[in-house]
Amino acid sequence: MFERIAELALRRTRLLLVLATLAVVLMGVVGAGAFTKLVDGGFDDPDSESSRATEVIGARFDGETNLVLLVTADDGDIDAPAATERGRALAADLRAEPTLVNVIAYFDDGNPALRSTDGDQAVILAHVEGEELELAENVKAVIDEHTGTLDGGLTVRAGGGSAVGNDLSTQVNKDLLLAEAIAVPLILILLLFVFRSLVAALLPLLIGVVAILGTLAELSLLAEVTDVSITSVNLTTALGLGLGVDYALLMISRFREQLAAGVAVPEAVRHTMRTAGRTVAFSAATVAAALTALLVFPQAFLRSVGYAGIGVVLIAAVSALVLMPALFALLGHRINNGRLPWVRPEPATDRTPLWGRLARTVMRRPALTALPVLAVLLVAAAPLLGVTFGTADERVLPESAESRQVSTALQENFQGNDDTALHIVIDQPVGADELRGYAVELSGLGGVARVETSAGTYTAGAPAPTGPGNPALGQAEAQRVSVVSALVPKSPAAEALVADVRDVAPPAGSEPLVGGVDAALVDTKDSIAALLPLGAALMVGSTLVLLFLFTGSVVQPLRALALNLVSLAAALGIVTWIFQDGHLSSLLGFTPQPMDTSMIVMMFCVAFGLSMDYEVFVTSRIKELHDAGADPETAVVDGLGHTGRIVSAAAGLIAVSFFAFVTSQISFMQMFGLGTGLAILIDAVAIRGVLVPAAMRVLGRAAWYAPGPLRRLHDRFGLSEGGPTPPAPAAEPPADRLVRSGSGS
Repeated sequence: MFERIAELALRRTRLLLVLATLAVVLMGVVGAGAFTKLVDGGFDDPDSESSRATEVIGARFDGETNLVLLVTADDGDIDAPAATERGRALAADLRAEPTLVNVIAYFDDGNPALRSTDGDQAVILAHVEGEELELAENVKAVIDEHTGTLDGGLTVRAGGGSAVGNDLSTQVNKDLLLAEAIAVPLILILLLFVFRSLVAALLPLLIGVVAILGTLAELSLLAEVTDVSITSVNLTTALGLGLGVDYALLMISRFREQLAAGVAVPEAVRHTMRTAGRTVAFSAATVAAALTALLVFPQAFLRSVGYAGIGVVLIAAVSALVLMPALFALLGHRINNGRLPWVRPEPATDRTPLWGRLARTVMRRPALTALPVLAVLLVAAAPLLGVTFGTADERVLPESAESRQVSTALQENFQGNDDTALHIVIDQPVGADELRGYAVELSGLGGVARVETSAGTYTAGAPAPTGPGNPALGQAEAQRVSVVSALVPKSPAAEALVADVRDVAPPAGSEPLVGGVDAALVDTKDSIAALLPLGAALMVGSTLVLLFLFTGSVVQPLRALALNLVSLAAALGIVTWIFQDGHLSSLLGFTPQPMDTSMIVMMFCVAFGLSMDYEVFVTSRIKELHDAGADPETAVVDGLGHTGRIVSAAAGLIAVSFFAFVTSQISFMQMFGLGTGLAILIDAVAIRGVLVPAAMRVLGRAAWYAPGPLRRLHDRFGLSEGGPTPPAPAAEPPADRLVRSGSGS
């Protein structure tokens, strides 16, 4: 197949490039519409109890509270006549909004639960209607219209789940533009130093841009039939740019190596496709296989990342395999044009550059060199012993975000936070006496501030003297119960309260559903934990199969898996030490909190796939030399001598695209960018440079072992980088010329 692509590129160069240009333009047009179709959120399991409670409340009671307007009296007295009059007018204006229902205001009846303890603030609760994109538009319209400084000495700020989503969406777009503005110029500068020529440096960026545009087009089309999270765009830009650069870097390096050896351009194109082209295809397959594990989870966020990740990997690989040989055929030796005038060509006499010398040292003293590195990685992984998990909330936003400020005020200044209440819905008729008994028992649970029902309000296991209850919470065929907690939202105590509430005996013949933010947290963690073994089995199993087909060994895939897990554990341990334990929080400007469950799963899958990417890069060259008859030490030393600079350059470039997200104002984006970038660098340096040679030295020839039946299977279906090797027209080029111009650049 790769030879056929090379021949097509050589015979139909201009036609192939014209068709590719038209395809890219089409992808750009389609992909431009993605940003108007992608949705916020998607962190909850749609089949969980909390999600079903939300659906029933939406159908029966017009939805849960998702917007909280915090009203502050500038003179410090929210009950002053002028403040009360203006507050009632605001409530009336909100009820006139066609997108708002269930508007409950302190100014209606003076409910003390909706007034701050110091008397200078009050809240108005409401539900904003709409599905996904429509909801986002409606929320923004309400916030723009009804918040800010009002006549009458009132200041209104927006909080609640929908306002948090609005702030997140706005901040994500700003952060994405900033990250791209940082990453693209830095990557171009680094590519100039890697290739020492402007033409060669621009080609990887071209492949990266094509991968991003193609994936945005894919997401735009998918958004027509299913929910796709806007966060998938972050992965698309970082991974598209990184993998596009990776694959192009590998192919350009091999092509220039052939030119430097005196090979004619057509044969150099063919050899590049037979070798580097095969490596790119297998590398893409391993990364895509790792990301496929994300599709087993029901959360739209994780599935969206899976869609984006698989799409960007495959599009980057196809772009590299189709465009690069055509560009090689068109440019030929001109790929070295634009040489940097201040960079002198390095001498080409040493066949064992840094990476080769490092590999030789490690293989001769594996214990002395590998054990300290392994010890450091295990120490870095140690914080995982105390890791705790949670879900994203307003704390991922900067403290300047209005929705976060409102949430903080509700927790600190009010007796119980209505925004984080547990919402219980009973979709059956319930008698008044049975409902009162159920509410009394709920109000007696530890951490409960009050329980509100249509029959009354209850505190500490007894009715509260606040009137007959809220009639809006009851219907002939269904009842709602609001359990307002005095606990810190998403804390261990709040999670325990969810379990306690669900354990309370319900009214006879009823099946209550418990929802709310704390219930959603419990359900999300349970959902991911239940499916994690399946996702891990899919990721590991598919990767082991692919690596066996690539290497023909049953030992190499297991060795690769073990070492990759060590590097990932170290990277996850470091981000746990930073983002959960709070180290560097003042420098990076985030609030420490439990590790976001969904983000950790996403980061693990992405980093695992990229680790396997470099595994294929290195192992392919080692296997090529091994199959040519080299002894184990020579195969590893020369293999790393050829690929070490590619892997280190590729890792540095893709790490830049992820590290750019550390500039984000959203903490989970900072965590993802920093953690993934660290995982890439740890893998490229510590694993590929030290632990792989040490493991290969310890394993010896056993590293390539496979039972007879599996070896015969590999002989029939396997694929390796080398493929059929034609007679070489020139001697093997020196190892240190790998990422160097073939024309003296």
